[in-house]
Amino acid sequence: MRLVVDTNVIVSALLKPGSVPARALDAIWKAGTVLFDERIADEYREVLERPKFRAIDRQRVTDFLATLRARGTLLDEVAAWTGAMTDDDDRIFVEAALAGHADAIVTGNVRDYPTGLGFEVLPPATLLARFDRA
Repeated sequence: MRLVVDTNVIVSALLKPGSVPARALDAIWKAGTVLFDERIADEYREVLERPKFRAIDRQRVTDFLATLRARGTLLDEVAAWTGAMTDDDDRIFVEAALAGHADAIVTGNVRDYPTGLGFEVLPPATLLARFDRA
């Protein structure tokens, strides 16, 4: 399964080991592919370095970013998408999903994303349930 993962899922996964987002992220690494571009990698890094997320062990952040580079799929060519967005900060995830022919975007904010673009928008719990059934 080719997936784009919203930053909110990454933050939740790293903040709360054993949580649904953390288990979903573990399942993605085992049975899926994370699609990303440099903008997404930069956003992950920038958000995870914010003072309000100091509770996340720095080694966990370093390990996550290293795993992303080692096991994820870096997209070189990502075209702009000009469709309407509830939260324009999420546009990079839609663009990566379209460029990488993703099966889904995984997010805690499903309502922020448009539908009908050829991929699903799933919360971590739904994705985890699908992996558990497989």
